[in-house]
Amino acid sequence: MESQPHPSENSPPRKRRRIEAVLMETSEVATMLSMSTSWVYREAPKLGLKGYKLGRGKNAKVLYKKAEVFKWLEQQKIH
Repeated sequence: MESQPHPSENSPPRKRRRIEAVLMETSEVATMLSMSTSWVYREAPKLGLKGYKLGRGKNAKVLYKKAEVFKWLEQQKIH
């Protein structure tokens, strides 16, 4: 009995779509704003940027929604 090839084995290779990141690390936010990471940790909550803590203890990461960071940045525009 011959085994049937898996359907994907005979199909042309698919291009992998790149998934756009939704969240930014604190260091990415700091770099984008030309500020330090400690500034982001200290000032972001005061400015209305809410972080999302993933993990526990000293290895926890604080991530920010990219859309919220850009929205906040747009609100800082001097008219």
